[in-house]
Amino acid sequence: MIYLDYNSTTPVDERVLAEMLPFFTEHFGNASSNTHTLGWYAQGAIEKARQQVANFIGAESSEIIFTSGATEAINMALKGVFEAYQSKGNHIITCKTEHKAVLDTCAYLEEKGAIVTYLNVDREGRIDLDELKESFTDKTILVAIMAANNETGVLQDLEKIAEITHQHNAIFFSDTTQLAGKLPIDVNEMGLDLCCISAHKLYGPKGVGALYVRRKDPRVSLIPLFHGGGHENHKRSGTLNVAGIVGLGKACEIAKSDFWDDNMNISKMRGHLEHQLLEISELRINGSTRYRLYNTSNLYFPKLKDGSSVFSHIKNQYAVSLGSACTSANAEPSHVLMAMGLEKEESENCIRFSFGKKSQKEEVEKLAELILSLYK
Repeated sequence: MIYLDYNSTTPVDERVLAEMLPFFTEHFGNASSNTHTLGWYAQGAIEKARQQVANFIGAESSEIIFTSGATEAINMALKGVFEAYQSKGNHIITCKTEHKAVLDTCAYLEEKGAIVTYLNVDREGRIDLDELKESFTDKTILVAIMAANNETGVLQDLEKIAEITHQHNAIFFSDTTQLAGKLPIDVNEMGLDLCCISAHKLYGPKGVGALYVRRKDPRVSLIPLFHGGGHENHKRSGTLNVAGIVGLGKACEIAKSDFWDDNMNISKMRGHLEHQLLEISELRINGSTRYRLYNTSNLYFPKLKDGSSVFSHIKNQYAVSLGSACTSANAEPSHVLMAMGLEKEESENCIRFSFGKKSQKEEVEKLAELILSLYK
């Protein structure tokens, strides 16, 4: 099985694993145990990782809250802001192509009294900034627009979105899960008030992530999801996953240092695949080809002569995706592609290829040869 589904998850980097292993055995202390050396050592490791994550996104260590992953961080951000700012308003602006963690949380908040505006996207998958401007009301408290789409890789203009949001005295949250490790993140340059990352998207372990919460200009307030112990500065109670957090910190450190070398190679492989497959008549690249992650290729394939799909012929050899891994249990067509104007039948014939550090050019060439042979 050749793995081309890196937007779903990534293998743990050996250097990350080596950093984590002692915290399962030798250094197994609880970071909240402040009466002995095992606890102190664990707490020191947590704070080191907090600084590594902060350095990775251009933040202060005091602005980092550790979570179980991006989904929890998204819930914490959206629900936390909604509850904390109810005296100001109840209006949230988001986008139809957001990750289900955002869309489902917004749907929940609508049941609690929130008014949610879902922005459209164009054929390239990008929002209209004029529509964003027109969507604000005097009750708008939060804008939630993802940085890079997990299915298409399409990038939004975070700086302009942040500027517009702050002109209306609202808070800007961006789901930066897919952006992390692929393109640089600087929360101050981008104007982010809240953002999240997940370790397993950047060669770290599953089950751990972080939420960035701005502490000044403006200071963002959140009502916590969890209570009981006051961990993470009273923002997220619960015993900390020390080994996982250590892994997240190391993964961030590696991603920051290895950034350019890895990305150039991966970009070449994506381009090589698309260049060869564009020989197929009617094949289309879904989403913007200019504003897109360098590792992601979401392609529409016309049906084969026998009526079968390309996916049915490659699924036993190549690990690829028909959409988001987080919604693979649902038989519905991709909400992202449908929002971009594709018909239901078209969206069912689209495949996402996402490349990573261990992808090999030879694997990509064999895949292209296999797919091209299906149309001969």
